[in-house]
Amino acid sequence: MTDNSSSVNLNTVDEALKIAIIYHSNYGHTRKVAHAIEEGAQAYAQDKVEVRALDIDEMDWEFADAAQMMVFGSAVYMGSITAEFKTFMESPSKRWFHRKWHGKWAAGFANSGGLSGDKLAALQQICLFSMQHGMNWAGFPVMPTGHSETDINRLSSFLGLMTQSTDASPEITPGEGDINTAKLFGEHLAQTLLNQPPKLHHHKD
Repeated sequence: MTDNSSSVNLNTVDEALKIAIIYHSNYGHTRKVAHAIEEGAQAYAQDKVEVRALDIDEMDWEFADAAQMMVFGSAVYMGSITAEFKTFMESPSKRWFHRKWHGKWAAGFANSGGLSGDKLAALQQICLFSMQHGMNWAGFPVMPTGHSETDINRLSSFLGLMTQSTDASPEITPGEGDINTAKLFGEHLAQTLLNQPPKLHHHKD
Protein backbone atom coordinates (compact mmCIF):
# COMPACT_ATOMS: atom_id res chain seq x y z
CA MET A 1 0.00 0.00 0.00
CA THR A 2 2.93 2.34 0.57
CA ASP A 3 3.78 4.63 -2.34
CA ASN A 4 7.40 3.82 -3.13
CA SER A 5 7.52 5.25 -6.67
CA SER A 6 10.01 8.01 -7.33
CA SER A 7 8.36 9.32 -10.50
CA VAL A 8 4.87 9.42 -11.92
CA ASN A 9 3.80 9.31 -15.55
CA LEU A 10 0.32 10.28 -16.69
CA ASN A 11 -1.07 9.14 -20.01
CA THR A 12 -2.37 11.66 -22.50
CA VAL A 13 -5.79 11.08 -24.00
CA ASP A 14 -4.45 9.57 -27.21
CA GLU A 15 -3.10 6.59 -25.27
CA ALA A 16 -5.10 3.60 -24.01
CA LEU A 17 -8.00 4.39 -21.70
CA LYS A 18 -7.87 2.82 -18.25
CA ILE A 19 -10.13 2.56 -15.21
CA ALA A 20 -8.59 1.74 -11.83
CA ILE A 21 -11.05 0.46 -9.20
CA ILE A 22 -9.21 0.88 -5.90
CA TYR A 23 -10.75 -0.68 -2.81
CA HIS A 24 -10.29 -2.08 0.69
CA SER A 25 -12.19 -5.14 1.88
CA ASN A 26 -11.62 -7.02 5.13
CA TYR A 27 -14.01 -9.92 4.58
CA GLY A 28 -14.51 -10.03 0.83
CA HIS A 29 -17.88 -8.32 0.46
CA THR A 30 -16.51 -5.02 -0.85
CA ARG A 31 -14.11 -6.98 -3.06
CA LYS A 32 -17.11 -8.72 -4.61
CA VAL A 33 -18.66 -5.34 -5.38
CA ALA A 34 -15.39 -4.02 -6.85
CA HIS A 35 -15.14 -6.96 -9.24
CA ALA A 36 -18.79 -6.56 -10.25
CA ILE A 37 -18.04 -2.93 -11.17
CA GLU A 38 -15.01 -4.15 -13.10
CA GLU A 39 -17.12 -6.73 -14.93
CA GLY A 40 -19.78 -4.20 -15.87
CA ALA A 41 -17.28 -1.63 -17.08
CA GLN A 42 -15.27 -4.13 -19.11
CA ALA A 43 -18.38 -5.67 -20.66
CA TYR A 44 -19.53 -2.25 -21.83
CA ALA A 45 -16.16 -0.96 -23.03
CA GLN A 46 -14.88 -4.23 -24.50
CA ASP A 47 -11.33 -3.62 -25.75
CA LYS A 48 -11.66 0.18 -25.72
CA VAL A 49 -10.84 0.46 -22.00
CA GLU A 50 -8.63 -1.59 -19.70
CA VAL A 51 -10.33 -2.05 -16.33
CA ARG A 52 -8.63 -3.39 -13.19
CA ALA A 53 -9.85 -3.85 -9.63
CA LEU A 54 -6.93 -3.10 -7.29
CA ASP A 55 -6.83 -4.08 -3.62
CA ILE A 56 -4.93 -1.40 -1.68
CA ASP A 57 -2.84 -4.18 -0.11
CA GLU A 58 -1.60 -5.12 -3.59
CA MET A 59 -1.60 -1.63 -5.09
CA ASP A 60 -0.43 -1.07 -8.66
CA TRP A 61 0.56 2.59 -8.55
CA GLU A 62 1.76 2.62 -12.16
CA PHE A 63 -1.64 1.52 -13.45
CA ALA A 64 -3.50 3.90 -11.13
CA ASP A 65 -1.38 6.85 -12.24
CA ALA A 66 -1.99 5.99 -15.91
CA ALA A 67 -5.76 5.57 -15.45
CA GLN A 68 -8.02 8.34 -16.69
CA MET A 69 -10.69 7.25 -14.20
CA MET A 70 -10.20 6.16 -10.59
CA VAL A 71 -13.02 4.52 -8.65
CA PHE A 72 -12.55 4.35 -4.88
CA GLY A 73 -14.41 1.95 -2.60
CA SER A 74 -14.41 0.88 1.01
CA ALA A 75 -16.29 -1.12 3.57
CA VAL A 76 -17.99 1.14 6.12
CA TYR A 77 -17.29 0.80 9.84
CA MET A 78 -18.79 3.10 12.46
CA GLY A 79 -20.03 5.49 9.78
CA SER A 80 -16.68 5.88 8.06
CA ILE A 81 -14.34 4.33 5.56
CA THR A 82 -11.97 1.78 7.05
CA ALA A 83 -8.80 2.86 8.84
CA GLU A 84 -6.80 1.07 6.17
CA PHE A 85 -8.50 3.01 3.38
CA LYS A 86 -7.90 6.28 5.21
CA THR A 87 -4.22 5.38 5.39
CA PHE A 88 -4.29 4.73 1.64
CA MET A 89 -5.86 8.16 1.10
CA GLU A 90 -3.02 9.83 2.95
CA SER A 91 -0.28 7.95 1.09
CA PRO A 92 -0.33 9.85 -2.26
CA SER A 93 0.41 13.23 -0.66
CA LYS A 94 3.20 13.95 -3.17
CA ARG A 95 0.77 13.28 -5.98
CA TRP A 96 -1.65 15.72 -4.37
CA PHE A 97 1.05 18.39 -4.04
CA HIS A 98 2.16 18.03 -7.66
CA ARG A 99 -1.45 17.65 -8.95
CA LYS A 100 -0.67 14.30 -10.56
CA TRP A 101 -4.33 13.22 -10.63
CA HIS A 102 -5.77 16.59 -11.59
CA GLY A 103 -8.47 16.34 -14.26
CA LYS A 104 -9.08 12.59 -13.95
CA TRP A 105 -12.55 11.16 -13.48
CA ALA A 106 -13.34 9.87 -9.99
CA ALA A 107 -16.21 7.86 -8.53
CA GLY A 108 -16.96 6.02 -5.31
CA PHE A 109 -18.72 3.07 -3.73
CA ALA A 110 -19.38 1.91 -0.18
CA ASN A 111 -20.62 -1.33 1.38
CA SER A 112 -21.95 -1.83 4.91
CA GLY A 113 -23.93 -4.31 6.97
CA GLY A 114 -26.81 -1.93 7.60
CA LEU A 115 -29.23 -0.70 4.98
CA SER A 116 -28.03 2.81 5.78
CA GLY A 117 -24.87 2.18 7.74
CA ASP A 118 -24.09 5.87 7.18
CA LYS A 119 -22.68 4.99 3.77
CA LEU A 120 -23.40 8.54 2.63
CA ALA A 121 -20.71 9.80 5.02
CA ALA A 122 -18.22 7.35 3.51
CA LEU A 123 -19.06 8.43 -0.04
CA GLN A 124 -18.68 12.06 1.01
CA GLN A 125 -15.22 11.24 2.39
CA ILE A 126 -14.26 9.65 -0.91
CA CYS A 127 -15.70 12.56 -2.89
CA LEU A 128 -13.80 15.11 -0.79
CA PHE A 129 -10.59 13.13 -1.27
CA SER A 130 -11.15 13.23 -5.03
CA MET A 131 -11.89 16.96 -4.96
CA GLN A 132 -8.66 17.55 -3.02
CA HIS A 133 -6.84 16.01 -5.99
CA GLY A 134 -8.71 18.19 -8.51
CA MET A 135 -10.62 15.30 -10.02
CA ASN A 136 -14.04 15.34 -11.71
CA TRP A 137 -16.76 13.42 -9.89
CA ALA A 138 -19.03 10.93 -11.67
CA GLY A 139 -22.20 10.09 -9.76
CA PHE A 140 -24.75 7.35 -10.39
CA PRO A 141 -27.87 8.53 -12.27
CA VAL A 142 -29.76 5.21 -12.38
CA MET A 143 -33.24 5.39 -10.85
CA PRO A 144 -34.30 2.78 -8.25
CA THR A 145 -36.62 0.02 -9.48
CA GLY A 146 -37.84 -0.79 -5.96
CA HIS A 147 -36.61 -1.71 -2.49
CA SER A 148 -36.37 -5.50 -2.56
CA GLU A 149 -33.05 -7.35 -2.54
CA THR A 150 -33.37 -8.02 -6.27
CA ASP A 151 -34.05 -4.42 -7.27
CA ILE A 152 -31.63 -2.02 -8.96
CA ASN A 153 -30.28 0.84 -6.83
CA ARG A 154 -32.60 -0.25 -4.01
CA LEU A 155 -30.81 2.09 -1.59
CA SER A 156 -31.55 5.11 -3.81
CA SER A 157 -27.98 6.40 -3.94
CA PHE A 158 -26.96 8.96 -6.56
CA LEU A 159 -23.66 10.34 -5.22
CA GLY A 160 -22.11 6.93 -5.78
CA LEU A 161 -22.81 3.22 -5.44
CA MET A 162 -24.17 1.87 -2.16
CA THR A 163 -24.44 -1.86 -1.43
CA GLN A 164 -25.38 -3.85 1.66
CA SER A 165 -24.20 -7.22 2.91
CA THR A 166 -25.12 -9.45 5.84
CA ASP A 167 -22.76 -11.51 7.99
CA ALA A 168 -22.91 -14.36 5.46
CA SER A 169 -20.03 -15.19 3.12
CA PRO A 170 -19.29 -13.11 0.01
CA GLU A 171 -20.60 -16.00 -2.10
CA ILE A 172 -24.06 -15.15 -0.74
CA THR A 173 -24.01 -11.44 0.00
CA PRO A 174 -24.25 -8.71 -1.28
CA GLY A 175 -27.24 -10.10 -3.13
CA GLU A 176 -28.38 -10.19 -6.72
CA GLY A 177 -29.85 -6.70 -6.87
CA ASP A 178 -26.79 -4.99 -5.43
CA ILE A 179 -24.38 -6.91 -7.65
CA ASN A 180 -26.43 -6.12 -10.75
CA THR A 181 -26.47 -2.50 -9.61
CA ALA A 182 -22.68 -2.58 -9.30
CA LYS A 183 -22.41 -3.88 -12.85
CA LEU A 184 -24.65 -1.05 -14.07
CA PHE A 185 -22.47 1.40 -12.15
CA GLY A 186 -19.46 0.01 -14.01
CA GLU A 187 -21.27 0.38 -17.33
CA HIS A 188 -22.15 3.98 -16.53
CA LEU A 189 -18.55 4.79 -15.60
CA ALA A 190 -17.15 3.20 -18.76
CA GLN A 191 -19.69 5.11 -20.85
CA THR A 192 -18.75 8.34 -19.08
CA LEU A 193 -15.06 7.82 -19.77
CA LEU A 194 -15.60 6.89 -23.41
CA ASN A 195 -17.90 9.85 -24.03
CA GLN A 196 -15.77 12.37 -22.17
CA PRO A 197 -12.12 11.28 -21.86
CA PRO A 198 -10.23 13.82 -19.75
CA LYS A 199 -7.51 15.92 -21.30
CA LEU A 200 -4.57 14.92 -19.15
CA HIS A 201 -1.07 16.25 -19.58
CA HIS A 202 2.27 15.20 -18.21
CA HIS A 203 3.09 17.18 -15.09
CA LYS A 204 6.55 18.42 -14.24
CA ASP A 205 7.66 18.38 -10.63
